[in-house]
Amino acid sequence: MLVQARPRRGTHEAPEVGAALRDLLAAISAPAVVLGPRTDILAWNDGAAALFLDFAEIPVAERALVRMVFLEPRMRGLFVHWEQVGAEAVDRLRMAAARTPGDPRLRQLVGELSVRDADFRRWWAGHGVRTLAGGRKRIRHPVVGELELDWQVLQVLTAQDQTLVTYTAPAGSPDQEALRILCSWNADAPARRSDAIDR
Repeated sequence: MLVQARPRRGTHEAPEVGAALRDLLAAISAPAVVLGPRTDILAWNDGAAALFLDFAEIPVAERALVRMVFLEPRMRGLFVHWEQVGAEAVDRLRMAAARTPGDPRLRQLVGELSVRDADFRRWWAGHGVRTLAGGRKRIRHPVVGELELDWQVLQVLTAQDQTLVTYTAPAGSPDQEALRILCSWNADAPARRSDAIDR
């Protein structure tokens, strides 16, 4: 077992994420995650933990966003329009498979999802391929209720297989205030640091 250096309050990261990107993630007040090429969640801030779940509770090998959209009930239940989110996740994963066709970990992920989820299996059999740079999602949050959030995908030029995904609410909206309350509530909560050990 590899014990990592304890992350700063506000960020949680895998060793692959560079220091400058970790600093940026900590400085962002909105929920944000860093994704790897297979939609692996490499790092996240406290806002993302408040909005979705504490990713430190998920074993590292199971921390792919697409996997959690289909197989993690807490994540799946958050999305009001889950079918749209699921279909987009499959298209994104297919794009990753086209870029790295020989990736054994990606093949393993596709195999697991195909066996365990009928929706994934049906959508994977289709031919949709798309890279989305942003959009809007409705999230049904157990603490603050329904939120309408804009998400954006930003390419990390210093690590071209990584992307930064942010979630914000329209300016001046009730959703913006609810998201602010949610993120500040989580920042004030006692630290949960089961992610200090790479499982």
